[in-house]
Amino acid sequence: MQQPAAQQTPQQTTTEILDPAAQYAKRRKTALWVTVSLLSLSMVVLVVGLVSATRTDNVPVAGYYPGITLSFGAFLGIVGIHLVENRRPMLMAAIIFISIGVITSFFCAIVDGIIAAEFIDRRPLLEDRCEFYASGSGYAYDHYYTEVTCRSFNSACKLRVRSNTCYCCYLYNCDSPDYHAQYYEFTGVSSCWDVIHLYRLLWASVSLNVVGLFLGIIAAAILGAYKDMNPTAQMSPSPAPPPHIVYNPTQHMLTYAGFCPSGQTLPAYPNYPIPMQHHSSYQAPSTPQLGPEGGPTSTSCLSEESQPPSQAPTQPSTQGGSQEPGAYMLTPNAPALYGSSYGPFEKPPPYAC
Repeated sequence: MQQPAAQQTPQQTTTEILDPAAQYAKRRKTALWVTVSLLSLSMVVLVVGLVSATRTDNVPVAGYYPGITLSFGAFLGIVGIHLVENRRPMLMAAIIFISIGVITSFFCAIVDGIIAAEFIDRRPLLEDRCEFYASGSGYAYDHYYTEVTCRSFNSACKLRVRSNTCYCCYLYNCDSPDYHAQYYEFTGVSSCWDVIHLYRLLWASVSLNVVGLFLGIIAAAILGAYKDMNPTAQMSPSPAPPPHIVYNPTQHMLTYAGFCPSGQTLPAYPNYPIPMQHHSSYQAPSTPQLGPEGGPTSTSCLSEESQPPSQAPTQPSTQGGSQEPGAYMLTPNAPALYGSSYGPFEKPPPYAC
């Protein structure tokens, strides 16, 4: 007796999991958190990249480019999540910018990693084998440059450096002054420790770009699944039911119940005269028949004419008993006779209802 209860619990759990409203709220919350996280990370990438790019004048840094595209795409995603009407176009634009940011993060991480690993040697900086030239008291062009003597491999040579420059003669090759495998001078710095900070910022930018690469892929996938969900599907009203159609097989016509308002009196129009053969002379009334209230009798609606013959009153048969002996006997299904008040070339108005 406990087996049905055990089977009912998984069914209720499945129903709760597959509830469209709860699933939409969960997807919306997840997309919002992932997009906000991507926006925060992209702002950090942007700040770190800008600080790295402005640390020196001669070392190029490309780590801030992914921060621009990823932050803009994340901002569009947050706006699109809170929209209802233009949600899908806004999320599509966010996915496009996030995808561009993901590609940019991949290439910029490679470029910054190569620069930090191959073109910057921090060993002479940590061993204090580099010197800093900080002249610049004058305004003339020659005052900003000076020539220093560097010795490398038992040879001495002159090196021209600019003011606010950290140079390392250990990394300078006097035999081939035009070719250098690594940076031997760093211009636009306040001290040689700025080069060490630049080295650390480059690796931090590489790490942040790698994290932004994977987080951008996840955010684009979540936003792509969220944009196809319809929040108003559960709140849309059900369509109006079709009108109730009553089919009367005896009349072979379709009528709408309640098409004509009940209790509405319509003027009766005379029918076409029907020639009949009878034994004695029968004179049709020249005026329309009057109802019990003194007014003209109203033609019945389509819904009243569609009643079966079994429910129709047998007024003609009762009238037949009071007719004259030589009068014509009307059948129960015969139409009512009305006098013709129109000429032979005049057409009566159409039937009402």
